[in-house]
Amino acid sequence: MDVSTALSERFPFFSELSDSDREFLTKNTYKVSYKKGAVIHDGNQCTGVIFVQSGVLRVYMLSECGKEVTLYRLFPGDFCILSAFCFEKNITFDVSVDAEEDSNCIVVAGHAFAALSDRIPSVRIFALQATVDRFSTVIEVMQSMLFMSFDHRLAAFLLDEIARSGGDTVKLTHEAIAKYMGSAREVVTRTMKKFTKNGLVEASRGGVRILDKKRLRAMTV
Repeated sequence: MDVSTALSERFPFFSELSDSDREFLTKNTYKVSYKKGAVIHDGNQCTGVIFVQSGVLRVYMLSECGKEVTLYRLFPGDFCILSAFCFEKNITFDVSVDAEEDSNCIVVAGHAFAALSDRIPSVRIFALQATVDRFSTVIEVMQSMLFMSFDHRLAAFLLDEIARSGGDTVKLTHEAIAKYMGSAREVVTRTMKKFTKNGLVEASRGGVRILDKKRLRAMTV
C-alpha cells in the first residue's frame, strides 16, 4: 500500500483537504520498520502520528525512577496520536512507545500534522477526538491500578492475553508481565503461585497456561 492510499483510508478528513495540503501531508509521511525492542518515541519528541501496518507497539509511561506502566498496545490497523502532542501545545502528557515485535509502520511527521491541525478544523477535530478516546483507555488503566486488587488485575491481564493470542497459554515471563502491569516481578510470581495452588493456571514452557477461564473471569467482575 502506498502512503497516499494509506492516508486516505485512515484519515477521514483526507478527501476534504486541498490538493496542496494532501501533497504536503503525503510528502511528510514515510514508511519505517522497527526492530523488536526499538524505542520509537521517548516522550520528549514530536514524533507524529504512528500507524501500525504489522507487528505490535507498546505505549507506556516511564517514571523518574525508571518504573514502567503499560497504557495500551497497538496492533495492525491501530494508530498512536499521543506521540503527536505538538498538535496541541496546551496538552502535556509524556508517553513512550517501543516495538514489542518487529513492526512496519507509517509515520506522519509531527510538525506536518501540527501545521494542518492549526489551520484546518476537521484535522483538529479528528486529533482531539482520537486523544479523548485514548485518554479514556489511560483512565481505565489508572482506575484498575488504584481500585482493583492485584489478583483481579492479573486475572484480567491473563484473559486479555489469551483472547488476543487465541490459545490458552500466555507466552510471557513473570518479569515481562510485571513490566506490562506496572508492578514488581516478585508480586507477579507470588500471585502466580497462588493461582497455581488454586488450579487456575500452571507453568508451561515459556509462559503460563490457563486452566480455568471461568474462575479467572469471575475474579474480574
